[in-house]
Amino acid sequence: MNIANAVTLLRLCISPIFLMIYLKYDALDISSTTLPYILLGLMGISELSDAFDGFLARRYNQVTELGKILDPMADSISRTTVFLTFTQAPVMLPIPLLFIFLYRDSVVSTLRTICALKGFALAARTSGKIKAVIQAVAAFIILVLMIPHSKGTLSQETLQSISTWVVSFAAIYTIYSGIDYIYANRHYIARMLGTPSNTAPSG
Repeated sequence: MNIANAVTLLRLCISPIFLMIYLKYDALDISSTTLPYILLGLMGISELSDAFDGFLARRYNQVTELGKILDPMADSISRTTVFLTFTQAPVMLPIPLLFIFLYRDSVVSTLRTICALKGFALAARTSGKIKAVIQAVAAFIILVLMIPHSKGTLSQETLQSISTWVVSFAAIYTIYSGIDYIYANRHYIARMLGTPSNTAPSG
């Protein structure tokens, strides 16, 4: 355990707090007008922790095997939790959109783990980093839209419609990033499956 991994664990702890506050804000004596600001704060801390844990690990030479596992796991759990939360009122995202994020992360995580056990690592892709940014921006847009909705100046139908379009765009790019990841690492995946690959992997 080190500072970088502690920051990653903080991100994991924020996820259930975000979920519970969104769902049970009334029972927690939080007003509907205050709720979006609290959620924005939690989301901001989560995203900042995502930016800083890697920086801290490299800056203080604290890159560990645990951190390599925790960081992508925390990213997947935190963002999946946020979009899972948004399937409930008032946002009411269509649940099938959530499964796109789940399937992509599950496939990539499984491939990465199996290949690591066989002694070779699958390289991260720029598309994966862009995917993370797009998902974060989509979540922030929804939270910002909840502010006028909580004040009665934005209808639930409009909130739901805009949120669905925004997350649909994020879902489309998520599919693309998954395909890009598999294609770029197809030679290593072929080795994992024990099938021949005639082309050497690109650098």
